[in-house]
Amino acid sequence: MAKVAIITDSTSYLPEKLREEKNIVMIPLNVIINNETYKEEVELSNDDFYDMVGSEGALPKTSQPAIGELVELLEKLSNNYDEAVMITLSSGISGTYQSALAAGDMVDSIKLHVFDSEISCAPQGFYVEKAAEMAAAGASGDEIMYTLEAMMAQGIPAYFIVDDLNHLHRGGRLNTAQLLVGNFLQIKPILHFEDKKIVPFEKVRTKKKAIKRIYEIMDQDIQNGDDIRVCVIHARREEEAREIQEEIRELYPNADITMSYFGPVIGTHLGEGSLGITWYKKR
Repeated sequence: MAKVAIITDSTSYLPEKLREEKNIVMIPLNVIINNETYKEEVELSNDDFYDMVGSEGALPKTSQPAIGELVELLEKLSNNYDEAVMITLSSGISGTYQSALAAGDMVDSIKLHVFDSEISCAPQGFYVEKAAEMAAAGASGDEIMYTLEAMMAQGIPAYFIVDDLNHLHRGGRLNTAQLLVGNFLQIKPILHFEDKKIVPFEKVRTKKKAIKRIYEIMDQDIQNGDDIRVCVIHARREEEAREIQEEIRELYPNADITMSYFGPVIGTHLGEGSLGITWYKKR
């Protein structure tokens, strides 16, 4: 009997091939567009989402998986596992973490550990991949949770740049005056997660300066000799993301650099054209 199942929600945006290789189970969040509900990464692709939002001017909403879906998943996994570790997106922007805790209390046939990543997207994926590697090596649920908490204590910085301030305005993160001034001055706010929520970090004129500022933050945190993973994240801006990858590769030749994307749920908050950079020091 296999020891520990690893579960993530869809907002870690790990490719299906990688999930299959590392035996990672994914449960999707929901996106509601024009009163139709779609399961992210299952019933709604990135391109379809951004096309619908862009061409139709739809205002999407999101929701966490139903507790019943989580209970059903845990009961199914209990046939082959006696423990599970679920890594969720930040409890500050979704109820997924609380739903998972409730589902775990309802199923006695498997012990569920729930880890609040306090973030989302690729940084959440870093935790998921680490958990999967440990589970494959025979680690217990408690051991995996301890390591994830140590990773969090060390810190996984992530900074995002939005292309369109209207999404932040609709989400209540900018008032109308800030929106008008920001658009007029071409302000590109750098965002990050703080206290489990997406909040402004700094306001910078132009995207180019914003990216340069993130490089400065990286340089303060890491040295050339550090063994690091870096991920560049984009919302339908693959060419720009590849250019950023190459710039980072020149700065840190030893870095393991990958690319990911902002899917529909997080794209609802940030909008098409957003970019992000995240990293952590492997130890």
